[in-house]
Amino acid sequence: MPLLVLLAVACNPKNTGKNTENMVDMKLIEQKAGEFAPFKLTTDLSVLTEKEKQMLPLLFEAAALMDDIFWKEAFGDKEILLAGKTDSSLVKFLEINYGPWERLNNNEPFLPEYGEKPAGACFYPIDMTKEEFDAWDNPEKTSLYTLIQRDEAGKLQAVPYHVAFKEEVEKAAGLIQQAAALAEDPGLKKYLEARANALLTDDYYASDIAWMEMKNNTIDFIIGPIENYEDHLYGYKAAHEAYILVKDKVWSERLVKYAAILPALQKALPCEAPYKNETPGFDSDMNVYDAVFYAGDCNSGSKTIAINLPNDEKVRAEKGSRKLQLKNSMQAKFDKILFPIAGQLIAEEQQKHVKFDAFFENTMFHEVAHGLGLGSTVNKTSTVREALKDAYTSIEECKADILGLWCVYQLNEMGELADKDLMDNFVTFMSGIFRSVRFGAASAHGKANMIHFYYFQEKGAFERDVATGKYRVNFDKMKQAMFDLSNLVLTLQGDGDYAKATALIAEKGSIREELQKDLDRIAQAGIPRDIVFEQGPQPLGLNQ
Repeated sequence: MPLLVLLAVACNPKNTGKNTENMVDMKLIEQKAGEFAPFKLTTDLSVLTEKEKQMLPLLFEAAALMDDIFWKEAFGDKEILLAGKTDSSLVKFLEINYGPWERLNNNEPFLPEYGEKPAGACFYPIDMTKEEFDAWDNPEKTSLYTLIQRDEAGKLQAVPYHVAFKEEVEKAAGLIQQAAALAEDPGLKKYLEARANALLTDDYYASDIAWMEMKNNTIDFIIGPIENYEDHLYGYKAAHEAYILVKDKVWSERLVKYAAILPALQKALPCEAPYKNETPGFDSDMNVYDAVFYAGDCNSGSKTIAINLPNDEKVRAEKGSRKLQLKNSMQAKFDKILFPIAGQLIAEEQQKHVKFDAFFENTMFHEVAHGLGLGSTVNKTSTVREALKDAYTSIEECKADILGLWCVYQLNEMGELADKDLMDNFVTFMSGIFRSVRFGAASAHGKANMIHFYYFQEKGAFERDVATGKYRVNFDKMKQAMFDLSNLVLTLQGDGDYAKATALIAEKGSIREELQKDLDRIAQAGIPRDIVFEQGPQPLGLNQ
C-alpha cells in the first residue's frame, strides 16, 4: 500500500465515509463559523516591478501545495472529510480548522463520527504508544522533517518529508525555481533557489542562511515545514505552511534602529547571568509587510500576525533572526477584535490606553523576544526545545509575550522610545490576554496567555471590579510581575526543567470559571474570535 494511503487510513480511523451532516447542529456550526470575521488580503502592487508581479502566480501555486500537505499532516484525506458536505457554514468551519476538531475550543470534535484528535496529528501512527516510540532506537525519529509510519511488517520507520510528500514538494520546487528565474534581487534569487533545493532534500540550513542574508527584497516568500505547534505528542515535528508578503518600506524604515540594540537587550535580561550567557548572531533585521497569502499551519485556526524565524538554533547563533510584522493582518485583529474587547472588559478610564501603536510594539517585540535568552540549556546537554518537549511551544510563547513587554519597558528606559506612555503598552497587553485566551488550551498562544492572566492575578497586577466585571491595571504591580515572570520562564528554559514546565502549564494553563464568564460576555457581544481571509489573485486584482 502506498505511503500516503497508509497515512490517510492511519489518520482517519473513525471515518465511516457516510454523510452525517443531518446529525450536526447546523445553527451552532453557523454561529461558530460566523465568529471568524472576513478580511481581504490586499496591498499596493505598484511597489512591485513587472517581473515581481509575474512571480506572484507561481508563488500562489507553490503555497497552495503547502496547504495540501498540511491537510495530510493535520487530518489526512481532505476529500474524504468534505465528501457529501453541502452546508456552506460547515464547509467553511472544516476549512478554518483543517479538520473536524475545533482548534479554538481545545480541539473538541464537531462531527459525530470523529473522536478525540490524535495528539500527534498525522505525524505518528494512531496506534503508537509513547513507550514504543521511546524504546525505538532511531536517530531520525526526533527529526523535524520525518513522518513516523509503520512498514509492511508493522515496525516503526522514519520517512523523510521529501519522500512522503514527493509529488507536492517536487512540483513546489519547480514553481519556486521558475520564480527564482524572474527574481531581479540577487538575495531573493539565491534564497528561492536554495529553498527549492531544501524542499527536495529536507536540508534547510543553506536556505535559512540565504533568507537571513537577503536585505533588499520587496517580495518575501516563506515556505516549508517550519513550526511544531501541530505536534502535541512530542513537539518534534514541523508542519508545512507558506506566506506571501510584500514589504512596506516606509514602516520598515522606522524599525531599522532597533536591530542594533538587540545585543544590549540580551545583556540586560531580567535573570541571573548564566541564563543569558549566549551571544547569538545579531545580523538581524526587522521589517513590516502586508500579507497577501497564508497557507497551511499559519492559516489554521487563529491567524499569525508576526513572524520570528528561522527556528534553527545553529542559524540563530550565526545570523540571528528576522522579525516580520504583518501590518494589515495586525490592524484587522486590532480593529475587529482587540479594541472591541477592551470596550467590554477594561475599566472606562483606562480604555484610552488601548492603542494600535502599542499593540504593534507589543507584537513586534514578542518576535524580538523569541531570539533572546538561551537556545541551549545552561549545562549544554540539549537545546531548550528538546528538553521541554511537548511543553516547549507554550513556554516559549509565554516567554516571548512577557519578555516582549519587558523589551518595550527596557527600550523606554534606554531612551529609545520617544514620548512613550508605558501604560498604553500595559493596558493593551492586558486587553490582548483576553483576545488570546479565547484560542483555547489546544493553542500554545492560548495557554501562554492563561499563564499570564493567572500569574498577574496572583501578583495583583490588575483588579476586577465586581460590579462592572471590568479590569483595571495596577502599573507598579504589573511592572514587578513582568520582571518576575520573565525571570521565571528564562530560568525554567535555561534549566531545561520539563517537570516545572508541565507543572506551570497544569496549574495556570486552563480557563477557570470567573474568566470564562467574562469571555462569554465577549462572545455575547458578537466580537469575532478571529479572522478568516479572502485571499489569492482575485482580491489583488490579478488575472488568473
